[in-house]
Amino acid sequence: MTTRPRILNDTIRHNITCGDPLYSDEKIHEAARLAKADEFIDRLPARYDTLVGERGQYLSNGERQRISIARVFLKNPPIIILDEATSSLDSESETLIQKALEVLMKNRTTLIVAHRLSTITSADRIVVLDQGQIVEIGTHQELMQKRNLYAHLYSLQFPERINL
Repeated sequence: MTTRPRILNDTIRHNITCGDPLYSDEKIHEAARLAKADEFIDRLPARYDTLVGERGQYLSNGERQRISIARVFLKNPPIIILDEATSSLDSESETLIQKALEVLMKNRTTLIVAHRLSTITSADRIVVLDQGQIVEIGTHQELMQKRNLYAHLYSLQFPERINL
């Protein structure tokens, strides 16, 4: 998943299934529910048969991301790569997507590339890069205790949460 997921000039259903006719409506709806996409899909006049326009122009950034997350739930891969998946979202959309991602990442290998540290605080292992070099590895708690680059970056993003 990336900041700008690929959305086809087609229906919501086709965008979730990537055109694969093997998925039942039940599976598609469950994937949308888990991705928190059903909330906006159910408000659309044609629901899953709504055309989204070129590159999803009739959808918000958050709605496009939730369609992308629904795809991943439907495909159920063993490994997920999230590349700045929430970087272009408003706070409300980020919160919804974070909740969906927590469910999605459970019991599977996930690689997250993020500048927004709120995306990674619950990760089992955080690898901090500086100019392409690994400078720290640990959990959020461990890295905060070290008070190095990660803690500094976190304090810049969340000054109200820090006592450095």
